[in-house]
Amino acid sequence: MIAIERRRNPVTAVTSSGDWNHGMSIWLCRTLRLTRWTMSAIETGVRLSLKNILLLTDFSEPSELAVPFAIGIAREYESKVYAMHVLTPVPLAYATPESAAAAIEGLEEGAQAGMQRVDAQLVGVPHETMLVRAESVWSPVEQALSECEIDLVILGTHGRTGTIKLLLGSVAEEIFRRAGVPVLTIGPSVRKGFHSSGQFRRVLFATDFTTEAQAAAPYAISMAQEHQARLLLLHVMRDPDFNTRKRTPEDSVANVMHQLYEMVPPEAELWCRPEATVRFGNPAERILEAAEELEADLIVLGVRNAAGHLGAATHLERTTAHKVVAHAPCPVLTVRG
Repeated sequence: MIAIERRRNPVTAVTSSGDWNHGMSIWLCRTLRLTRWTMSAIETGVRLSLKNILLLTDFSEPSELAVPFAIGIAREYESKVYAMHVLTPVPLAYATPESAAAAIEGLEEGAQAGMQRVDAQLVGVPHETMLVRAESVWSPVEQALSECEIDLVILGTHGRTGTIKLLLGSVAEEIFRRAGVPVLTIGPSVRKGFHSSGQFRRVLFATDFTTEAQAAAPYAISMAQEHQARLLLLHVMRDPDFNTRKRTPEDSVANVMHQLYEMVPPEAELWCRPEATVRFGNPAERILEAAEELEADLIVLGVRNAAGHLGAATHLERTTAHKVVAHAPCPVLTVRG
């Protein structure tokens, strides 16, 4: 058991939501209702509960950018924020015992000063600060998720090589693939000062219609509802190969558009004003392209469970999530399926 020190203090097709057949003829619409992929509409009517938020910080610039988002979401959902910093062992191969002890003491003093700054930033929302000493970041995170009944994790990552940072592709990716709750990651491409209030006005939900994507859909819808934001629905199709096979109704753009709109129940549309977009090409590239062009300030993705190790995620799916988080111009909310 880890002792945690806690201190209280290009667009292919777009249609409007009012077009019930989404650009299709009545005959084709009826045909697609019989042949569409199996997917149930997301049940709504119950507001998502985000009572407890875990804010992970390493005091880097991306971590500093994550704080306003934690504050904004905490106010919107009336949440309590648990701010955590994990002190992990630092390689000191060529240091003398005296210099090693001094270096460790300096790191601890720096961490304590950093947590005091975070504590001051969080004044105005219920919060606690936690300074943890552990061999790895994931172990205390896993413990906090359970003990504090965390509903959302927020972290910043710079994606550069380092020893005690939240590294994209290692610690950060391990967290959003292993955590049983959604993870909001502020990546290295998010600009300083970007929506400092933590408000979302354009929510981009990228889906491939898998079970992982279905798990993320309620969070995209809720974020759009709570912030009265535009809900942008995106599906990326592989470039069609007309020489090798004949296209069917199931893989037509019209059918995909129909599936996208069916994910959002009618009662949610009044708040979210969903807009569907279909693009062709590499999924990660098209998602990033859409985020830029549509000026999204939140991307929502479903990710696969790492099942104990990152290699459990397929190379293609892992590459997509990795690239999106690494290069997204806005925060990315990942939900493990």
